[in-house]
Formats: sequence, structure tokens, C-alpha cells
Amino acid sequence: MKMRVIAGAVLGFVSAVAVAQQKSPDFGPNVKLFNPSMSHDEMQQAIDKVYTEQQHAEFGSSRYAFLLMPGKYNLDIPVGFYTQVLGLGASPDDVRVTGDVHADAASKNNNATTTFWRGVEGFSVVPTSGTMQWAVSQAIAARRMHVLGNMVLHQKRGWASGGWLSDSSVDGTVDSGTQQQWISRNTEWQQWTGANWNMVFVGAEHAPEGEWPKPPFTKVATVPVVREKPFLQVDAKGNFSVRVPIIRENSSGITWKKGATAGRSVPLSHFYIARPDRDTDVTINAALDKGKDLLLLPGNYDLNAPIKIRKANTVVLGLGFATLRQVHGTEAMTVADVDGVTVSGLLFDAGTVVSPSLLHVGTQGSKLRHKTNPISLHDVFFRVGGAGEGRTDANLVIDSNDTIVDHTWIWRADHGHNVGWDKNQSNYGLVVHGNDVTIYGLFVEHHQKYQVLWAGERGRTYFYQSEIPYDPPTQPQWTDEKGAKGWASYKVADNVREHEAWGLGIYSVFRFPDVVMDRAIEVPDTPGVKFHHMITVALLDKGAILNVINQTGGSTRTSSAGQPPRIEPKITDYPAP
Repeated sequence: MKMRVIAGAVLGFVSAVAVAQQKSPDFGPNVKLFNPSMSHDEMQQAIDKVYTEQQHAEFGSSRYAFLLMPGKYNLDIPVGFYTQVLGLGASPDDVRVTGDVHADAASKNNNATTTFWRGVEGFSVVPTSGTMQWAVSQAIAARRMHVLGNMVLHQKRGWASGGWLSDSSVDGTVDSGTQQQWISRNTEWQQWTGANWNMVFVGAEHAPEGEWPKPPFTKVATVPVVREKPFLQVDAKGNFSVRVPIIRENSSGITWKKGATAGRSVPLSHFYIARPDRDTDVTINAALDKGKDLLLLPGNYDLNAPIKIRKANTVVLGLGFATLRQVHGTEAMTVADVDGVTVSGLLFDAGTVVSPSLLHVGTQGSKLRHKTNPISLHDVFFRVGGAGEGRTDANLVIDSNDTIVDHTWIWRADHGHNVGWDKNQSNYGLVVHGNDVTIYGLFVEHHQKYQVLWAGERGRTYFYQSEIPYDPPTQPQWTDEKGAKGWASYKVADNVREHEAWGLGIYSVFRFPDVVMDRAIEVPDTPGVKFHHMITVALLDKGAILNVINQTGGSTRTSSAGQPPRIEPKITDYPAP
């Protein structure tokens, strides 16, 4: 590991001078492009100004990205809402930040359960204290990171509610502490410590010892199939491109152990660079139809019609949580049933008029296969309400076979603006009709019917986190089409013969009395439908989840005055071996 660090660092430091002399692309006012020749004070002031604005801007409209050219930096980088920090080297070791890079709890009492929408990618960190604090919850991505020290996933043991770490290496210990759940994919570290409800490790080198249910670890030795998220990079001559990693099968550990991540590089000149102050669905679609790839700069894009991705191998990459909002009840984006499209780094926001979905991938009923070059979605996030009025039938619909989803949070807001059973309306979080769809890091919360409805064959989910809706007013208003109490969180359609999922946590926070859910997971009873490592937890004393999966597991409840102790049912395998 030391040899890798030195080689990458030397390459970055030598190339920094050449890169700084090149004319940089016009990324607009909300992308801050740093290089090592800039003054420390100039960079630090820019960082501090953005953080002052974004520290508490949970539902704000500003979006930012910091891009770090290869080389050395001495900076303190707090990462606020809708802020992304990206290293531009081929390897994370080409960009070295000595100082502090941190996500802090967004609420009082070190509570990080609403620390959303921020990310770090593609650089190395030497924490001054020896430890990088990354106290986060949903819609958080830490990718292609190298921490030369330790990492903590909480702030002074205040609550935190889940996050994502992939293609990253930590030289010391990762302490999850009070994190309620977490997924690590293709990672390396010296040691992991901590466990709570649902901790999932897929393709992790040195996964922690112990087995479900005590501690609640789910360990899968290799990642069956994945493409790492495409990323912006710059070479020693100052040429910008987007690296599109190759598909890997049966992998473990990081992609950049020997330097650059294997893949193809697409010159930035091949991208249409969209800006929120000038571009519409019309201008964006015109560029896509000419064969351009698409880079969306930070900001909010109101769309009168969908952005339509029609050509194979198109790369769509958002910076700084670029946000797409449909206005007239259409989808915000559609992806044709073609090979190799990648969609990354976008927030889809529901508009005031009900749409059929926000992102629709493929064509229902298609028999086309994409096994060798699948469509892949990375860090795609969805929101209904919270920032404003929002309505949709479904959020993400996947009809293309072999699609890979690599981290998503699909959220009907439980707090913020225009929030209520009759206000921010969303029936389904995720609907899957495609066959052989694989999802890593599936976070889906608060939708009014099924959080997940999976009707395709041979689907696979690695890690599932779901809070069911807080706000069903009465049981009759939350009874499914067959008369069951409540709608299951994770529903596998009755005709599906093969499906498998690992590491699922489903939680209730009922705010009204006398509302219950019959089962958290509902699946057909057939040998080919297999679920591993499931837990249900009641976070308030109202209502109940009566079973974990089908009629198995029993009721979950919290404890309160005069009641029995808390019960958190855990199921190891269904059907039982």
C-alpha cells in the first residue's frame, strides 16, 4: 500500500504544474476549480463561504462542486448540503488533502440522521487529527477515497442513519459507532469496528469478524457484477475527460490498486455541458440527439418534457447534485432500451403535477439483453416533497434487463415543506419489471403503497433500508388491494420464481394510533425466492409491524412506560434451510 501511495502522489505532484498552466473549461459559477498553485487563503475562503451557505440548507436551492486538480493541498473542507468534493486524478493518490475533510451532524446533539445530499470522490486525505469524521445518513456517497488514517461514521456517538462507501481504502480503522445501518462495497481497511441494526459488506477486504444476527453483519465475499461510477479527470497536459470504468465480475477490493481504474476515457469535448441558467429539455435533447454525452452543472433544471437518452453508451454525469424537476407531469428523464448507458450523480425532484415516474429505464416487456454492457445508475436520488410541492405515481421504474443500480435513495419526504398524506403523494418508490436487475445500496422510504415492487425475474438486492410511511391517518386509508393491513415495504410479485436479497432493515415510525402493517416483506413461497438477514424495528410506540416476512418473525415494538421491553425481530434466512 505504501508503494501505491508514493507512486500516485509523485504522478499527481509532478503533473500539477503542467495542469495549472492549461486553460480550464467553463464550469460556471457554482463549480470551484482549485489547483495547487492557488493561494491557500483564496481556496479556504471559497470553501468557508459555500459552507456558511450550505451548512443548514437542507431544502435550499443552491448546488456546488469543488474540483481539485492533481497535487497537494492543506485545507479544512467541511462538506455541506448539496456539495460535492471531487479529485481530478486518475487515482485518488494523485490528489492529496492534508488537514480535514468532514461531514458534520446537521441537527442538534450530534444528530446526523438528516445529514443528506453530499459527497466526496477521488482523492486522498491525511487527517490532521488522524481521523476523518464522516457523520452522515442517506444520499451520501464516499467513492474512490484513500484515507491515510482512521474514519468515523458518526459525530461523538450521536445517531446517524446509513451511508455508502465504495472503491475506497482506509489505512486504519473504520468506526461505525452509532450508525444504524451501512453498506460498504469493494472496500479495504485495516479494521472495522461497530455494529447496530444492519451492516452489509460486499466485496470488502478484511470484513469484520462475526456473523448475523450478533453482530448484525451481512458479508458477501465478492461483488457479482458492477461498473464503478464514471468520474471527471484531467491528465498531465491539462486535458479533461470522463473515465467510464469497465464492468467487473466477481470482484473484491478497490479498482485503483495499481493506479488508474480500468476503463475508457471520453474527452470532455464530446460532452454537452448543460447550465441551469440557460438550458432546457429542448437544448439538452438536441445535443443528445447529435450524439453528445451530457454533463449537468450544479443547479436546478425545470423540465417541460423528459430528457431522452436514446443512444447506446451515452454518459450522463451530474456535478454538485444537479437537480431535475418535471413541471407538466411527464418523466424527468427516460432511458431507451440500449446498451451501456450510465446515469450518475443526479437528484430527481417531483413537480406539482402527478407524473407516471421520475426516471424510466427501458421499455416494459422488452426481451433485449444487456448482460455484457448493461445500463447502470450511480448515486441517483429521488425526492417527493420537502423542498416544495411534489407528486408522482412512481419514482424509479426499471424495465431494461440486466440493469445495475449502484446506490440510490428514493424518498417521499417526512419533513420539510408541503408534507402530508394528501400533499406530497407518491405510490411507489421503485418498480422493477426487467429481468436480472442487480441493486447495491437500496434506500427507499415513506411511499404510500409499496416502497419496492419487484416483478422481474432473478433480481438481486444487496442492502435494503426502508422506513415505511409515518403518516397513514387511519387503517382503512392504508390497506392494500387484497385487504392486508398496510402495504409491504418490499414486495416480490406473486408470479416471480427467482429473487434474492441480502441485509434488509425495515422500520416503523407511525404517528397516528391504531395503524399497523401485516408484514414488512411479502414474497411468493417458492424455493427460488430467498431472503437473508432481515430486521424490523419500531422507532415510536404507536402501531406495529406484525411480521418480518410473510407470516414469519412476529411483531416489532418499542418500549414505553408500562410496556414490555423492546422487540426487534431478526430472521436469518427465508425460507428457512
